[in-house]
Amino acid sequence: MAVSRRGKIELVALATICLASDGCWSSAGPEVIVYTALDSEFAEPIFEDFVAETGVAVRPKFDIESTKTVGLTEAIIEEAARPRCDLFWNNEILNTLRLKQRGLLDVYHPPIAREYPAAVRSPKGLWHGFAARARVLIVNTQLLPEGGRPTSIHDMNDPKWRGRCGIAKPLFGTTATHAACLFSCWGDERAKRFFREMKRNDVSIESGNKQVALSVAAGRLAFGLTDTDDAIIELEKGLPVEIVYPDQGEGEIGTLFIPNTLAIIRGGPNGESARRLVDYLLSPKVEAELAAGRSAQIPLNPQCTAEVRVATPRTIRPMRIDFDAAAEKWDAAAEFLLGEFTGDR
Repeated sequence: MAVSRRGKIELVALATICLASDGCWSSAGPEVIVYTALDSEFAEPIFEDFVAETGVAVRPKFDIESTKTVGLTEAIIEEAARPRCDLFWNNEILNTLRLKQRGLLDVYHPPIAREYPAAVRSPKGLWHGFAARARVLIVNTQLLPEGGRPTSIHDMNDPKWRGRCGIAKPLFGTTATHAACLFSCWGDERAKRFFREMKRNDVSIESGNKQVALSVAAGRLAFGLTDTDDAIIELEKGLPVEIVYPDQGEGEIGTLFIPNTLAIIRGGPNGESARRLVDYLLSPKVEAELAAGRSAQIPLNPQCTAEVRVATPRTIRPMRIDFDAAAEKWDAAAEFLLGEFTGDR
């Protein structure tokens, strides 16, 4: 029987109504508890469709914009002795790998995972990548004439742009992931020098990637480093911005692409329902929905033929990165950045 959109919303409302209470995580029927770093506006419609199709209640836990990836990861670590989360839908990858390092992830080999490139899935079935975003420069086209626009992340440290560009606070989310990748790719000393130069150049530290994009679109900054999902929203509003895929020249590092990741939490209360949701989220249908939505995510399943509105690793030079090695650099990068950007060590 078909379920209307209103019916789907009512099902999700019933499935999530107990989130505010610590003691209300059980239900009469099957359910899955998902800690979700993807913005709720993008994740909730997908959960609605899953509930309507399967009857499995989805109980999502979101976190605030500025700390969501790290905050959810720390919650899973704190709950390790008695897991409450079944599935972690991370909007990046390194914090998923941090959980893997701690032995907190369960093995699952969904049949559809074989369709995905080997580089974006765990050979041991501990995590599954899909729906990527790119780290890009968003440029205000009214403030910066064509031909004089930045083309590299190194432009943020050029004295001619002093005080005119911005980045999200590099302690959380994809900005922290990007930093750890630079530590892995360049080595500690070069990466530290890069961020110290950024600080000396009065680069504006915004509360999140969305705030970087908003500041550039409003003309408060000439350009900034953000993610494609935040940049394209401002572009498609018709605001005077352009997306620049950085470091595409010969010998340059390339543009970093970061997948969403799914990981089942070992010992979670609803493992079977978590596996059903993983199967659903890895489907071409869901990747197509994420690609078509406002966030313009990049499908990684070759079976997904959805139109893509941003560049992909197949159309531009991607940054070549060993994510496991970058995860090993997470703590060193985080300790350094905490000291540089908050004054704490």
